[in-house]
Amino acid sequence: MLRRTVTAHEGTRTYDAVIVGGGHNGLVAAAYLARAGRSVLVLERLDHTGGAAVSTRPFPGVDARLSRYSYLVSLLPQKIVRELGLDFRVRTRTVSSYTPAERDGRPTGLLVGGGEQRTREAFARLTGSEREYRAWQRFYGMTGRVAERVFPTLTGPLPTREELRRTVDDEEAWRTLFEEPIGVAVEENFTDDLVRGVVLTDALIGTFADAHDPTLQQNRCFLYHVIGGGTGDWDVPVGGMGALTDALAAAARAAGAVIATGHEAVRIDTDGRTAEVTHRTADGEGVAAARHVLVNASPRELAALTGDTPPTPAEGAQLKVNMLLTRLPRLRDSSVDPREAFAGTFHVAEGYGQLAAAHAQAAAGEPPTAPPSEIYCHSLTDPTILGPELAARGYQTLTLFGLHTPARLFVRDNDAVREELLTATLAQLDAHLAEPLADCLATDADGRPCLEAKSPLDLERDLGLPGGNIFHRALSWPHAQEGTGRWGVETRHANVLLCGAGAVRGGGVSGVPGHNAAMAVLEAD
Repeated sequence: MLRRTVTAHEGTRTYDAVIVGGGHNGLVAAAYLARAGRSVLVLERLDHTGGAAVSTRPFPGVDARLSRYSYLVSLLPQKIVRELGLDFRVRTRTVSSYTPAERDGRPTGLLVGGGEQRTREAFARLTGSEREYRAWQRFYGMTGRVAERVFPTLTGPLPTREELRRTVDDEEAWRTLFEEPIGVAVEENFTDDLVRGVVLTDALIGTFADAHDPTLQQNRCFLYHVIGGGTGDWDVPVGGMGALTDALAAAARAAGAVIATGHEAVRIDTDGRTAEVTHRTADGEGVAAARHVLVNASPRELAALTGDTPPTPAEGAQLKVNMLLTRLPRLRDSSVDPREAFAGTFHVAEGYGQLAAAHAQAAAGEPPTAPPSEIYCHSLTDPTILGPELAARGYQTLTLFGLHTPARLFVRDNDAVREELLTATLAQLDAHLAEPLADCLATDADGRPCLEAKSPLDLERDLGLPGGNIFHRALSWPHAQEGTGRWGVETRHANVLLCGAGAVRGGGVSGVPGHNAAMAVLEAD
């Protein structure tokens, strides 16, 4: 193995660990290592910590602090919150989802939540029988049992595939989730197109794939979406996502970690035992020496820092839209209160056939004419993100996440395609509203609508996400694979670890890669 020779520079301070990147995983690693008595330096390129898990006020003159990029919490283990003593809470949404539809020329929809009886009645009203509800109960009973068994393994050494299979202890569940395309199970268990689509969406968030993709990347996405917390629940962070990273930064600093913002790492030199991280600031370059380097960035960035061969290019596939409304819009389906419909995940154009059509169009290089998306209202569950005056006047936030919009579509003209897809996406929502969404949008201090859209290329530019991929690369199975190492954070350099979303068991706001990289360091010392 070729290693760079590391020679200490005069005056260079040596740390037990230098962490490149102050996103939430880097802060988790810093807090654990500092609490264990290690000297830790965090180098963050931006002028603030948090990475994609931040809260900002994106609309000038408007007192609304939105979770700008990532926005819900499911995969963060309570073990991390407890062990680091974080001042951080989440709230459970009272409604899981609402999916509007039109049947026999009349507006209707499927509300999941508000109690078992109400959900049962919603299924019967939409489909005409209880068959789909019973299938739903069986299917999610199965995923719930898998969640209970698999989620606790995420913060331990990687199990082998056979060890994880024995942990799951359900051959039907193993086949459904780990061996055959999730589309097979969706079609075997459900007959209603809308219900099938609601199930499939968890396999497509940030993942550009068909239900029957033979690579099973959609299965891996689905698995991580249904195992969170051992229940599969997706909760609202009180105070917004920035509350989590603020708590993590505070915990790391309180334990003695040094967090240096405005410090961009540009090179890592390592011989496998010691390392030097060259970093750039507004005042010039500096060097920090370390026994261990943890990289809270993408595998592409890791390769650039170490001079290694870059990985296969990644591609994101989502349109992210933040909005502030003066009020929630009324629905064409008058049987549902908008405060319920938008409190959970509001599915738009996500029938099974619609998802397949949108994927086919995008795969052919054309923006989907009916882009699928899902929306939720943070401020219904947690109004603390709004200033007191806005909250008193009934203002609400909406977060929209568009599917099947891969980065390749935006290359020819990012601004024009973003606007085209935004218009088409909002038109799909408007089709289910009794009033145009535009009539409900708040305006900022300059009189512009409070609406912000980000394409995958925007996310690459703003956050360094390769191809705008929110997972940094395709998600991996939560078990050992060739070359993954003991914790799933190891690289070909013995003292350089990957602690970002691109690690095995990475992706999502979980802190798991940060925890596991810290454990690997403590185990090695």
